[in-house]
Order: sequence, then structure tokens, then C-alpha cells
Amino acid sequence: MSNIKFTTDSVCDIPAELRQNSDIQIFPFPIIMGDQEYMDGVDFTPDQFYQRLLDAPAIPTHAQLTSFFFEEQFEEIWQQGYQHLIHVSINSKASSTFQNAVQAREDFYRHNPQAKESFQIHLIDSKNYTMSYGWPLLEGVKMAQNGSSAQEIVDYIQDWVDHVQVVFAPLDLRFAKKSGRVSAAAAFMGEALGLKPIMTFENGESKVLSKVRGEKAVIKTLVELCQSQRKPNTPYLIIRGSNAPQLEALQTACSQTLGEEPALTYPLGCIVAINAGPNVVGLVYRT
Repeated sequence: MSNIKFTTDSVCDIPAELRQNSDIQIFPFPIIMGDQEYMDGVDFTPDQFYQRLLDAPAIPTHAQLTSFFFEEQFEEIWQQGYQHLIHVSINSKASSTFQNAVQAREDFYRHNPQAKESFQIHLIDSKNYTMSYGWPLLEGVKMAQNGSSAQEIVDYIQDWVDHVQVVFAPLDLRFAKKSGRVSAAAAFMGEALGLKPIMTFENGESKVLSKVRGEKAVIKTLVELCQSQRKPNTPYLIIRGSNAPQLEALQTACSQTLGEEPALTYPLGCIVAINAGPNVVGLVYRT
């Protein structure tokens, strides 16, 4: 057994088929729809959730992962005999989950002072969402299997999340408007004029990079951003939602313009879809 345990939350969007083949423990966020609570990535797939999201009378919400929850997990992992825990978290500016993990680490060591020398808990704030931190975590597992130290893996993941870029376009502005990701006035003007926002995250905050007219321009802009910003010889990932024609158009444009296929095409997870909507396309790459 490796002496390193990897954990993250379900907003990492690591696809189910990759979860099964990795040694990453993923903590699901609770999703509240009406009077029902579901577990993200457990009770339904992203594609099943997209339709539920469209049919829901009100936008679902999600709860945080509490410090008590994290302390329980830390205790269990320590008892299993691991020497290192590497946890990568959802953006701390949009969720208290990362701070809850920090608090849990303090509480765990206070309650288990004998663990301080033998069990190191490494917490990384992704300052982002989706596979921007799921991908380097998968790579970190491979590094551990090849004999890299915990600190080398932490440094690699930190460097990746410090330089990753997520660019995406919510093609249906209803969800971005309701969540506040795009202001109501901007969303109204966009709908009236056929404008689509090209968005990203900077220092944990959502940002509209530009607005383009029509879905063809969305694809062109996303690919041009990737072409101009991506670090050479690094992988890129395609984010898909429920829009199959736009996914196909993005895949074709990437192949033609970038001259290589994506390392992964994957569905946007449920938590981010609540804010961006299911009708979305995007790219993840390292700058």
C-alpha cells in the first residue's frame, strides 16, 4: 500500500470510469432539490442530472462539507496507516469547504497530538472548479505509483492549479443569471442580441472575458484562447454539457486548430451545472 492517501470533493468532476481506476476518495456534496437531498456523483450521473435541472421548478442548492465531516475522514484515514493525506478542494472563495478542512486539520491534531509526526495532512485550495483540479490529482496518483514523494506531488498539483485556465460558455443564460455569474441586465441584453459570454475564473472569481454573437463564434473564441494561451506540450480537456452539436463542433475545431486530440472529454458535473446550466461547452488547459 502507498503511504499517500488522495482525497477531493465531487466538484473535481473526475468521470466515473476514471474514479473506478484511481485510488482517490471523493467526498460527494449534498444537492437539495425540493424536499429531497441527493449525493452528487452517487445518486445520478451528470447527464441524468441535466434533465432534472431543466425540469426543476427552482434551481437546486448544495450544502457544504463540514469541519466535523472532515475530521472524521482524517481520523479514519490516519487509522488506516497512511503517512500522508493530500486533499484538493473546491475554490475557497465560493465555498467554505476548504476552510472547514483547515479547521478540521487543527481539530484533528489537537485531539490526536501523537499523529503530528507520523501523519501529514496537505490541503490545497484549487481556487477553481471542475477538472482544473481533478486532472492534476489523477496525475498525482500516477506520480505516487512511480515513487514520487508526497511533497513532490503537492508541489506539482499546486503548480498546476496556479496555472490552469478554464474557459467556458453558458449557452443558455437562465442559470448563470439566476446564480449571479452573469448579471441580470447583461443576461437580458445577451438574450436579446444573441450574445454569449466567454467566461473564466481568476483568483477564485468568475469573470466574463468577452461576449460573442452566435454559437459558431463561441467555438472559434474558445479554441483561439486555448491556442494562444496553452503551454506547449501540455494536455487540454474538453468540457461538455447536454448540447451534442456544440460538443461535436468544438471537438472538430480543436482537432483542426490545435492539431491534436484532447486528453479527455468529460461531462460538466452537477454542482457547476447548477450555476452554469447544462447547455455549456468549455476547455481546461495549463498556461
